Amino acid sequence: MAVRLPRLGRRRALLSAGAGALALALLLWWLLPMRGDESPRGRVTFATGVPTGVYETYGKMLRRDLARDLPGLHVTLQRSKGSPDNVRRLAEGRATFAIAASDAVAAYQEQGGAHADRLRACARLYDDYMQLVVAKGSKVRSARDLKGLRVGVGEDDSGVQLIAKSLLKAAGLDMDRDVHAVRKGIDQMPALLKAGKLDAFFWSGGLPTTAVRTLAHDFPIRLVQLGDLIGPLHRQGGVTRYYRAASVPADAYEDMGQQDAIKTIAVPNLLVTTDRVDPALAEAVTRTVIENRDRIGVKVHAAQKVDLRTAIFTDPLDLHTGAARYYRSVKP
Repeated sequence: MAVRLPRLGRRRALLSAGAGALALALLLWWLLPMRGDESPRGRVTFATGVPTGVYETYGKMLRRDLARDLPGLHVTLQRSKGSPDNVRRLAEGRATFAIAASDAVAAYQEQGGAHADRLRACARLYDDYMQLVVAKGSKVRSARDLKGLRVGVGEDDSGVQLIAKSLLKAAGLDMDRDVHAVRKGIDQMPALLKAGKLDAFFWSGGLPTTAVRTLAHDFPIRLVQLGDLIGPLHRQGGVTRYYRAASVPADAYEDMGQQDAIKTIAVPNLLVTTDRVDPALAEAVTRTVIENRDRIGVKVHAAQKVDLRTAIFTDPLDLHTGAARYYRSVKP
């Protein structure tokens, strides 16, 4: 014989069951990742740099982390010649994000580059260090000693060539007249030096740069100090205001066996985009860059320098509104 609950009991049972279901639904809503429509979706292009350069390695690591944080976003990496090329790609709408050194951004602005006013920054990342590499037995002790030699200066439209030209000028040399300028990138210059087809090459990148480290393991090389050029370099004015005195630590390249730090110059790198990028996307990408600093730093040691306290200093660019919103959200 079925037992019939009193009407009041049935009502209480139904209310209790409904409350339990609601509580469970709220708990699941709270625990599950809140992606949905709030997570940016679509396709973006990230301009990096030459093969074996730090920019490309950084791009690969960031793409991996974006795939985890923003699964609806498809990131395509785009190789380039370096900072000046990246800035132009962004301004012309051929890239969504890129890494570019602050001097290259400033040069594009000062030269009246098309749509320069659209450029915005998401973060200051890490510094590039200028490295003048020679065979260990070379007589070159300063950039002033490069006159008449075969010197790798980076590809045209590369950040390294922008700096190399200014450094040679500070040394009293003209890149087009006083040295045999070899316009190749870091993917080719080490092999040319090892084969005796170059006497020296300039490189600007985070520490350590894989291509230089690999060369040091296979062939005896050393770095030439550039500290004696700081004064004349800054007296040139213009974009040289973004160059600061710095030192390459003695242990940056262990196989070189250098005993002391090498005086050089450094320039900040920025994560750059444009004002056409949706604020929600810029905010999400900035969050991934900052929160995955240590994870990216496993492969790109320079990325460990990314810090909330310095990331907002993106001169000569204003912060993108989405990036600014992220920094406000995490401000202590």
